[in-house]
Amino acid sequence: MLSLKGKVAIVTGAGSVGPGWGNGKATAVLLARQGAKVFGLDNNPAAVEETIGIIKSEGGEATAHTCDVLDSESFQAAVEACIARYGHLDIMVNNVGGSHPGGAESMPEEVWDRQVDFNLKSAFLGCKFALPHLKKQPGSAIVNISSIAGYRMQAARPHVAYSATKYGIVALSKSVAIENAKAGVRCNTVVPGLMHTPLVEHRLVRQLGGNDAAALIAKRDAQVPLGKMGDGWDIAHAVLFLVSNEAKHVTGTELIVDGGVTAAGAV
Repeated sequence: MLSLKGKVAIVTGAGSVGPGWGNGKATAVLLARQGAKVFGLDNNPAAVEETIGIIKSEGGEATAHTCDVLDSESFQAAVEACIARYGHLDIMVNNVGGSHPGGAESMPEEVWDRQVDFNLKSAFLGCKFALPHLKKQPGSAIVNISSIAGYRMQAARPHVAYSATKYGIVALSKSVAIENAKAGVRCNTVVPGLMHTPLVEHRLVRQLGGNDAAALIAKRDAQVPLGKMGDGWDIAHAVLFLVSNEAKHVTGTELIVDGGVTAAGAV
């Protein structure tokens, strides 16, 4: 079940912004544990090397590659480096993204542009450069990472660019899925909700929690119907299912991993 033996996977954002397990780091390690050869990309060499070191310490096969996924040449070169290293590509996980608060009136245009590039263009480029290779492999798959911020809006704290781009990820995935269905390439979206990843302590505690991590975590936990935020492993397991042969008839859809937040109408 859920075996990836013989498959090669690229995971972007495979490092972590701080101690613990971010979505990309957990995904890279889990795919390797299931037998995939993992080509991990990150713009932080030390972070991606740490992830690859964990995989190798467990007996897995993995390669670290420093890459700016906002730069077309850098991204294309990374994909070609993966092919040169492993000979083929079966799985593409586009995990890079981040938020910046602000509404349509208050957000500077350059911040909007950066968010569009960071959250949406990065996934587009990943699909663009991976597809020629994925089409050569039976059972190949793309997973793009979105956010429930594309579905749930907050009047008190708008994220106009983040919400727009993360909703755009869903449309991107559907378009790629339908265009490439006859070629045998599946494309789906994982939609995380409130997650307890290193990003909480690294950035959100300063932005939202008044430097009180325990209070912020308790507040975020209370918003989740299941009573607790998810973590990077919850996202990793969702990705694993969608790239596995067990999901061979699943394409052009979204797997929401949010503990019931979206269904409950909470924000």
